[in-house]
Amino acid sequence: MRVFQTIAGLQTYLREAGRGKTIGLVPTMGALHDGHGSLIKRAVAETDLVVLSIFVNPLQFGPQEDLARYPRTFDGDRQLAESLGVAVIFAPTVESLGIVTATNDKPQQTTVLPPAAMTEVLCGAYRPGHFQGVATIVTKLFTIICPDLAYFGEKDAQQLAIIRQLVKDLNLTVTIRGCSIVRSPSGLALSSRNQYLSDQQQQAAAILFRSLQAAVNTYQTGERRVGAILDTAQKLLATVPTVKLQYLELVDAVTLTPIADYLTDKTPALLAIAAYVGDTRLIDNVMLKTRSPIIAIDGPAGAGKSTVTRQVADRLGLTYLDTGAMYRAIAWLIWDQKIDPDDSAAIAEQTSQAQIELIPRPAPQLTGVKVNGQDVSDAIRTPEVTQLVSAIAAQAAVREKLLHLQRAYGEQGGVVAEGRDIGTKVFPDAELKIFLTASVAERARRRFKDFQAQGKTDIDLKTLEADIAHRDHLDSTRAIAPLTKAANAVEIVTDGLSIDQVIGKIIDLYQNLAEEKIDLTFCN
Repeated sequence: MRVFQTIAGLQTYLREAGRGKTIGLVPTMGALHDGHGSLIKRAVAETDLVVLSIFVNPLQFGPQEDLARYPRTFDGDRQLAESLGVAVIFAPTVESLGIVTATNDKPQQTTVLPPAAMTEVLCGAYRPGHFQGVATIVTKLFTIICPDLAYFGEKDAQQLAIIRQLVKDLNLTVTIRGCSIVRSPSGLALSSRNQYLSDQQQQAAAILFRSLQAAVNTYQTGERRVGAILDTAQKLLATVPTVKLQYLELVDAVTLTPIADYLTDKTPALLAIAAYVGDTRLIDNVMLKTRSPIIAIDGPAGAGKSTVTRQVADRLGLTYLDTGAMYRAIAWLIWDQKIDPDDSAAIAEQTSQAQIELIPRPAPQLTGVKVNGQDVSDAIRTPEVTQLVSAIAAQAAVREKLLHLQRAYGEQGGVVAEGRDIGTKVFPDAELKIFLTASVAERARRRFKDFQAQGKTDIDLKTLEADIAHRDHLDSTRAIAPLTKAANAVEIVTDGLSIDQVIGKIIDLYQNLAEEKIDLTFCN
């Protein structure tokens, strides 16, 4: 593992070691704990090269806050990072980042100003300038490192929402991953500031999460009045008078707009809390949402994904997200507009403006599609379009367009989708991830049997095995959307299993989520 303090050293390293690799960034202020460890582990699992930044950012501390005493444990942080597979630590100095502290309340360098509506609520109402300082340094890190993915903890939910908005508004290419809160056995969210607490104070601080849980339980009974939900939490908080509440609020989880009267089931709500235990300020949150679960099914070609996915959706009453029909729709559009399939710029121009709408149909009918309002359900399955699909699907602009479209379909949940990167990229937070696979020999045998049924007798089984092995290699090493098993996916090897048996296994896993009381209506 390498350690760099200068931008020049880090960028030189990344130009050499990061060539052709996906780069993951985990921004921290050090004093690492198991919560940071979970971010690092996910980054290591999902990217080729992980950069851990350690920088205690003076721009995000107010005059009376704990900048001077914020814990600094670099030697321990370094050991933990190396043990978890971090490739490089970036530990810049204030000078190397070009940070000049403000005088007379006037910043001395360019400052990133997120929307005031997002920075003046929750923590921002009590920490003026905090999120501007966060946004400025995070933008610097994105510019210096150019990561493909960046990982942030959901404990800092307001920060996460602001960074997502920043990336969207500035058209940055980094993908933001939010990672679940890690808690101590008492439920207290892990934080570097927890080390300020005595054992007695840590026990008292556990009331924060218990109060949030009480509010969630009220929500799950069907209560949607904001006052009633907050009152449940406040009554429990009042039983531990040493914990001094700063705020307890419900806001829109995306825009951070305060919710005054009633919750709707259309968008998730963030229930956030901040309180003092002694002199230590702690925050926590839960998400309230009624989104139905998402099932993401990935795996190599020939493992039976398409057949299984459609039938799982039908049997569970979920929506089958036909990603293949989406790619065919774009291929039809390119064919219809007579665009050269090698003209990436023209394809990007046309694709970015296209309106794609799926038309659900009951099995065994194929999914219908509209392109810019025109029903092209039959046209997308002509030989001319079929020949184009592979080349068009390999275009980065096409994949980016459809990635956003697929996520839009998944916002309300209740979908089942299959592909190569559904669980790793399209729906990384899917409640159930399946990696459906089979041995090369088994997949070759199945294809051989299909060819025989079609009357094709000039196919050699060994040749099929070689072809499948070659495609597996290409799919897993391709630059765009490589085939990858998600770190938390359940692998199902289908050798010797019938389609009904595979479907049964997936349905059992889905039903076990409820039986084990894994909560599908909110997440931390």
